[in-house]
Amino acid sequence: MKSKKDTLRLKRHKRIRVNLIGTAERPRLVVRRSLKNFCAQVVDDALSRTLFSMSTQDKAIKAKFPYAGNVKAAEFFGEEFARQVKAKGFNQIVFDRAGYLYHGRVKAFAEGLRKGGLVF
Repeated sequence: MKSKKDTLRLKRHKRIRVNLIGTAERPRLVVRRSLKNFCAQVVDDALSRTLFSMSTQDKAIKAKFPYAGNVKAAEFFGEEFARQVKAKGFNQIVFDRAGYLYHGRVKAFAEGLRKGGLVF
């Protein structure tokens, strides 16, 4: 059974997704947040394919931040994610916050992405 908070988040996400479309040149970056971790993936909506994904449970992130449920870990994760996405050849993205408020860890992740050189 979903909580009321999660139901409202999903409603916001549906409303946001109407205007966000990822293409091959400018894919959509979707975030997923839990209490202890953070996950992000780059999606091409035209082909319905995930092009790249990463989470705070990866070895490089886990070594530096064993607990990834804070703002510092989210910002570091954003910088690392941006480096790896740029290595794949993507410089511009469409940021999809998945109904989460642009606040706290989601905001820190977005700022980390900008520090890493992604444009959105």
